[in-house]
Amino acid sequence: MRFNAEPLELRMSKVDVTVIGGGPCGLFAAFYAGLRGMSVRIIDSLPELGGQLTALYPEKYIYDMPGFPKVLAKDLAKALVEQVSQYHPKLVLENTAQALVNNGNTYTIITDKGLELETNTIIISAGPGAFQPTKIGVEREDSLVGKGIHYGVRDRSVFTGRKLAIVGGGDSAFDWCMDLEDIAETITLIHRRDGFKAHEDSVQKVKNSSVEMKLFYVVKELHGVDHLTGLTLENTQTKETEHFECDEICVNIGFKSSLGPLKEWGLEIEKNQIKVNDRFETNIPRVFAVGDVASYGTKLKLIATGVGEAATAVCYAKTYLEPEAKFFPGHSSDRDA
Repeated sequence: MRFNAEPLELRMSKVDVTVIGGGPCGLFAAFYAGLRGMSVRIIDSLPELGGQLTALYPEKYIYDMPGFPKVLAKDLAKALVEQVSQYHPKLVLENTAQALVNNGNTYTIITDKGLELETNTIIISAGPGAFQPTKIGVEREDSLVGKGIHYGVRDRSVFTGRKLAIVGGGDSAFDWCMDLEDIAETITLIHRRDGFKAHEDSVQKVKNSSVEMKLFYVVKELHGVDHLTGLTLENTQTKETEHFECDEICVNIGFKSSLGPLKEWGLEIEKNQIKVNDRFETNIPRVFAVGDVASYGTKLKLIATGVGEAATAVCYAKTYLEPEAKFFPGHSSDRDA
């Protein structure tokens, strides 16, 4: 998802706002900044825009976006990229924001590849930061990655006609149960308890489906040499073990994330998130944070809420640049009489 072919020297020129993170909230922030007449740069460590939507689960349906009964993650990312492309943001991909230099009225962001990028304001939309999937933590796990063990789904066809185990009790686990039911031979949801962190409707739909649930179980061993053939499961209550035959296992037990170099910027950090006020301002002037990386009292980690945070941050950034500008200029559908 590349649309910016500007020479590097132009991409390095000063902008009104630099968005760190090319996921859905970052893309909407860049779009809304363009709508407000601001020049924009997007920095992302990945080679393409979309964040987790494209990097981890492009084939996963998203059910909680307004206006879409369901939408594939890759299609949502494509639409967001198309939306922002009309304002021609400067793209700096495959670069990580490393250091921040305060020049007084502007900032310079120095990337891990030595680029020096000047900007008036900054919106950090780095998702949960640099992320790695949480592993089960059993022997031979690394040797079977891609040979039956999966931490995300980039290609649904891998599971066609396969006996699939899905480990986890959150939204991703339940979404994959629904999304893969029509192609897998069988699906079994394995979870360590009988409580879930998924939306109630998703839980009920899976309970009403052909998916089998094995509750109060954890994976203790992996079987198979060149490819996964089965699991040893342990009952968390009785500690009894049993063999479970499967061809593939999709692990959805969370991610280990890190803010990386952002931790060295002097930002106020709380539980690996950046504290913000009701304007989504951090403790550093003209530096904002939105989306999963931002922390405040009533935080709800949804794309739908994150894009609202992005628009709010952009409007406050605009008033820093132009004190006479209105915080809210009106709806994009408004027309002069």
